[in-house]
Amino acid sequence: MSLLKRISIKYLPFADAASDDFPLSQLLRLSLFQVSVGMAAVMLLGTLNRVMIVELQVSAFLVAAMVALPVLIAPFRALLGFKSDTYKSAIGWKRIPYLWFGTLWQFGGLAIMPASLLVLGGDVTQVRYDIPYAGEALAGLAFLMTGIGMHMTQTAGLALAADRATDETRPRVVALLYVMFLVGMGVSAVVIGYLLRQFTPLELIQVIQGTAVLTVVLNVTALWKQERVRPMTKAQREEPSPSFSDAWADYSSGGTAGRLLVVVFLGTMAFNMQDVLLEPYGGEILGLSVSATTLLTATWALGALVGFALAARWLADGINPYRMGARGILAGLVAFSAVIFANPWNSPELFFAGAALIGFGGGLFSVATLTAAMTMPSAGKAGKGLALGAWGAAQATAAGVSIAIGGGIRDVVNAMATSGQLGEALANPATGYSVVYHLEILLLFMTLVALGPLVRTATTNSNRATGKIGLADLPT
Repeated sequence: MSLLKRISIKYLPFADAASDDFPLSQLLRLSLFQVSVGMAAVMLLGTLNRVMIVELQVSAFLVAAMVALPVLIAPFRALLGFKSDTYKSAIGWKRIPYLWFGTLWQFGGLAIMPASLLVLGGDVTQVRYDIPYAGEALAGLAFLMTGIGMHMTQTAGLALAADRATDETRPRVVALLYVMFLVGMGVSAVVIGYLLRQFTPLELIQVIQGTAVLTVVLNVTALWKQERVRPMTKAQREEPSPSFSDAWADYSSGGTAGRLLVVVFLGTMAFNMQDVLLEPYGGEILGLSVSATTLLTATWALGALVGFALAARWLADGINPYRMGARGILAGLVAFSAVIFANPWNSPELFFAGAALIGFGGGLFSVATLTAAMTMPSAGKAGKGLALGAWGAAQATAAGVSIAIGGGIRDVVNAMATSGQLGEALANPATGYSVVYHLEILLLFMTLVALGPLVRTATTNSNRATGKIGLADLPT
């Protein structure tokens, strides 16, 4: 039995993440909230942006602005995590209320989304009152509600898992949750792509609202009996909450904090500017179906998983995280070059390889900068939570801004190209996409320039102290 236990712990993925107070069955059940968040991410960042641009003929800038809404509110995740940490509950529940209300927000946004998108695309059969911008307002509200729900659910779920895990198992617990998020994205992309292989408005309604119902089922299953009732004492309820100002001053005095945030901002812009353009590019330029382009999300998730596995190995060997981030940037340069050349070579295979490398390079870069934030020295008041909160804010803000900019550039350049203002050689719909991808390559080179001085500030000894990477402090 002892030998069998050792073998199972060694070879079964995350078998050693369980503990006496947090058995594997409850851990796997709790991880279902990551599947629902990954499923919603596929809908927002994968399927819907292609459907809105290609099938519903909505401008890429408007689609990018809507997709950017859930991303731009992501910096408030730090506030949500802080509120759930300090929540004064009579029965001691801190995370479950946030998980439940996050589920309601996510369900509500997905429930009203299909009708909102059809109105936005002009598919209206009976109109008693012509309300200007009704489609834009309703679709924006649906995306915003879904984004709020995703962030609230993921924040509370990760915090709850960290609460229940022991100090020894916490890295592997949160690593499991991270992998479940990517698995949820990959599986959902395949299933949704199969269901939408013959696109019709009715199919769109059924798929999105089915996703909304499945969100409630998964999240309620995940949160059931996961937090114990622990009534708070009067002294605990009256205990003052900590202040952010002193901790932030301590964090910003670390020296490399500002440059790290610049690197995170530039690198995230470089990898995310194409988020709403990759699938439309495959559909409009390469002639791929909705089902085929939805598989791009699964390809991206697979690349990110490979990047995560390599990052774990390299960090365990004591690699400088900034050097590892540079490797991710170099992979991104190859990835965007492959995507650009997929059009003149008419090669869907090269296009999918580029998508996988985007996931690989972006995942490697994110893990590297996250590890750098985890190991950043401070004078004592600033904890890891503040550093990772700043990391998450810089990353989310850059992602939202870059998505909106990418859509706008594609629209403007394509309008100029198709009207003949850029010359006969560039008078085709691929020009706008190509300009965005070339701009991302330029941003990657700028990120390398900003990253250079940081490589000299880090030592392998400080990084080796991180040991196994489990993303235990994944930003909330």
